[in-house]
Amino acid sequence: MLGNAAGGDGRGRRALILVENLSVPFDRRVWQECTTLRDAGWEVHVICPRGEKRDREPEAVIDGVRIHRYPLRAATGGPAGYLREYGSALWHTVRLARKVGPVDVVHACNPPDLLFLPALWLKRRGARFVFDQHDLVPELYLSRFDRGQDLLYRAVCALERRTYRAADIVLATNESYRDVAVRRGGRRPEDVFVVRSAPAIDRFQPVPAEPGLKRGKPHLLCYLGVMGPQDGVDYALRALAKLRDELGRTDWHAVFVGAGDAFDAMVELSRRLGLSEQVQFTGRIPDADLVRYLSTADVCLSPDPRNPLNDVSTMNKVLEYMAMGRPIVSFDLKEARVSAGDAAVYAPADDEAEFAGLIALLLDDPEQRARMGKIGQERISGPLSWRNSQASLLAAYAAACRDHAPVSAGDQNREGKRPRR
Repeated sequence: MLGNAAGGDGRGRRALILVENLSVPFDRRVWQECTTLRDAGWEVHVICPRGEKRDREPEAVIDGVRIHRYPLRAATGGPAGYLREYGSALWHTVRLARKVGPVDVVHACNPPDLLFLPALWLKRRGARFVFDQHDLVPELYLSRFDRGQDLLYRAVCALERRTYRAADIVLATNESYRDVAVRRGGRRPEDVFVVRSAPAIDRFQPVPAEPGLKRGKPHLLCYLGVMGPQDGVDYALRALAKLRDELGRTDWHAVFVGAGDAFDAMVELSRRLGLSEQVQFTGRIPDADLVRYLSTADVCLSPDPRNPLNDVSTMNKVLEYMAMGRPIVSFDLKEARVSAGDAAVYAPADDEAEFAGLIALLLDDPEQRARMGKIGQERISGPLSWRNSQASLLAAYAAACRDHAPVSAGDQNREGKRPRR
């Protein structure tokens, strides 16, 4: 029904979604896109890496979506490691795309901005190219590696330009990204569609709080998300040390849920700050356990520092905190305010002392915490709901396929090329 209403009826059409950053269905945004397209009648294929502990099968059909996975070793050792990772991913992506065969739409999700290469190969065989820009890779490079605008920075800028140029349609995760696609990418505004990420509501249903998770303290603080160099877990830990040492607050236990290439360094920083008894690192945990922690948390933390990427990016953890009705302490970032509104309180960017002060303020005001939690849930069920993004996604696909007859497997020769008519 939604597909017809939005002009995105995909009956008789095939879509191939390319992902390199995460496995599917672990990548929640991509999985929501897959199921939305499936419900609109599309035959959906996904090519992605295998996960470390889940999504290990080389091939799977899950809820009607066909997933093709390849082995991939995550990058280590700086930029050179990423070049090795991406080279392997491209080879496997092309190999599996040949196996999938002809498609109407190839939908490439960055990072990296290299998936335009297999997308171009598929465009020559009749597909339309939808670029799903999850990250601004030039800003990601500046924020992660602190190398300035060097040769590699100029290279990733060039790859982004090539990707924009090759795409028929661009999907942006928020208005800031849309502005970049138009201003820096030279795309026509009518060819850029905002498809915001949104938490899966069925995954984030509050359960009764469990006081035992607070480890004998009155309050529980919670961080959820990736732990990379640009994610600010170090800022959160230093703020918690100030909360204890400068504000004299020891009435809390904190849990950090998630993993990433900075995980071990953050555990060590916690030890050096003398926080080991009050801060718990769980790593990745099952959804049921995640919901238990969030349902018990009094305050949730979004400590992303201001940098070229974070200021304009939508943080999934903020949306997930809101879905669970939790109040948030965040640094004052442009898109953080767009997402959370009054569901968060905002410390000046990168000011750990103010961040600690706002945690203390919320711990002392249960009524404000409840008001903020309700605001967050209302925003997630209203203007930030996946329903709105579904309509935008299907409108984008309708625009991509306008005046484009469906591709069928029988309309190809044995090399995967269209026969001449």
